[in-house]
Amino acid sequence: MQFDDDARLDTSEVKDVRGSRVPGGKATVGGGIIGFIALILGVFFGVGPDQLGLSSGGEDEPAVGASSAAQLDQACRTGADANSRQDCRTVAVVNSLQDYWRGEYARRGGTYTDASTVLFSRQVNTACGAASSAVGPFYCPGDRKVYLDLGFFDELRTKFGAGGGPFAQAYVVAHEYGHHVQNLMGTLGRAQDGRTGADSNAVRVELQADCYAGVWARHATTTPDDATGRPLLTRLDDADIRDGLDAAAAVGDDRIQERFQGRVTPESWTHGSAEQRRQWFSTGYRTGDMARCNTFR
Repeated sequence: MQFDDDARLDTSEVKDVRGSRVPGGKATVGGGIIGFIALILGVFFGVGPDQLGLSSGGEDEPAVGASSAAQLDQACRTGADANSRQDCRTVAVVNSLQDYWRGEYARRGGTYTDASTVLFSRQVNTACGAASSAVGPFYCPGDRKVYLDLGFFDELRTKFGAGGGPFAQAYVVAHEYGHHVQNLMGTLGRAQDGRTGADSNAVRVELQADCYAGVWARHATTTPDDATGRPLLTRLDDADIRDGLDAAAAVGDDRIQERFQGRVTPESWTHGSAEQRRQWFSTGYRTGDMARCNTFR
């Protein structure tokens, strides 16, 4: 996975509040067993913590850490920075995703609404309620933002057994932007019918977000950057795609249940099996067509 060294990154699409104090000091789900359970329930759930029942209240904007935001703006200027720093890579992936979805919406005669990504550490307040890092990456439809603690990428390897790699991280971000697309299309809410299980809408919503991530990956190296007209992402090879498929499988419900509870209970699935997640990411990547991502059929 390689970005154009000379490309200019747009840090305005990523808000860095790492190290900031949450307004009012409102604590959310803490560590220990409660945080661990929250992580298992919340990882890649795609909705805010209030819908997971993990919020302690509060709808304040995250406190903006001026120093960290300024550092991100100074450090993440070019594609070369994205090739060498994890936080800059996240900026570049967000830029690439939004370039693609803007173009795709325009091609279909619609208008894409941007969604910023918020980098936080430990805890954050959102329009969906307060959350800790334990809930994993998530998309909040209330403020149309993706929330991400970069420390999750280490947990993806150490707790979930994924092989890692830059594109595994890109897949995580792309999946959450898949939820943003679902929100714009009015399909995200179908997950909130209270049902779980292998055939539930909750699973179908997650698998569709995986498929949308694959669609972006198919077009990422040919999508022109809004500023330069050249693709921001210049190389994505088979090894990168394998890393993405590996990450998708690592967070399959069956893999998580087997690893952490020693048995598989399909009736409680909310995200789909490892094979389903691999399959739908592959469908998106192979076809490059979001119309082929109808997991509800």
